[in-house]
Amino acid sequence: MSALGHYLEEEGLATTQISLVRPHTEKIRPPRALWVPFELGRPIGAPGHPEFQKKVMRAALALLERDAGPVLEDFPEDAPADAGPSAEGEGWVCPVALGAPPGLDAEPGSLAAALAREIHQLTPWYDLGREARGGRTTFGLAGLGIEAVGGFVTSFLDGERPDNPRPEIELGDVLKLAIEDLKNYYFEASNAQPGKTAGNAELQEWFWNETTAGEMLRVLHPVIMESDDSRIRLLGEKALIPRRQKNRAKPEAPRKAS
Repeated sequence: MSALGHYLEEEGLATTQISLVRPHTEKIRPPRALWVPFELGRPIGAPGHPEFQKKVMRAALALLERDAGPVLEDFPEDAPADAGPSAEGEGWVCPVALGAPPGLDAEPGSLAAALAREIHQLTPWYDLGREARGGRTTFGLAGLGIEAVGGFVTSFLDGERPDNPRPEIELGDVLKLAIEDLKNYYFEASNAQPGKTAGNAELQEWFWNETTAGEMLRVLHPVIMESDDSRIRLLGEKALIPRRQKNRAKPEAPRKAS
């Protein structure tokens, strides 16, 4: 849509759009765009919140008042939580007992090992859920297998700049896609239990507060905030941890990312 906007503007039609992947929009530089910090596939936020969705649409349409561009503005709010009640009113629990995360003070190596074990525990449930959906999955944005995704993301923990597994894409963009893949893998695996589908709010609370993956991303946050790569820093500033999850204590950044 970003590229199409240029053609439409050349024909005299003013355009605006909503962006979910900010680096892509920065590259293509459409005439007007509103970046939103929402999940992929939800450009106006979670379903069931019409007033909030109208607010997002009005913010995007307001950009049409700008005479000159390119314009790229950030929407300042997170989407409301999607309550998504569990089946038959029963409380949702993950079908896999993962155990307690290592903790915010864990060493990078122990976090990487714990994440690999956790992924191994979830894999049968992810496979089951994918089979039940006829092979459909939201995993695969980064073009890496799940073990490679885990290894790639945790390779940033020691503050060094890792090799780019997708050299045709900027390293920061690959990191963003890999993190989205990691979350999608966890969400799909955790919802594979028959009759116990979790809502988005339940999934978010579980992921960020009860898994090694969530704990690892909290530890990663201050590290990438010191990166020399502007795209990696932008990921930390805008999209790594949801605002409602940032209130938990975070570790100091002991290392500098290159």
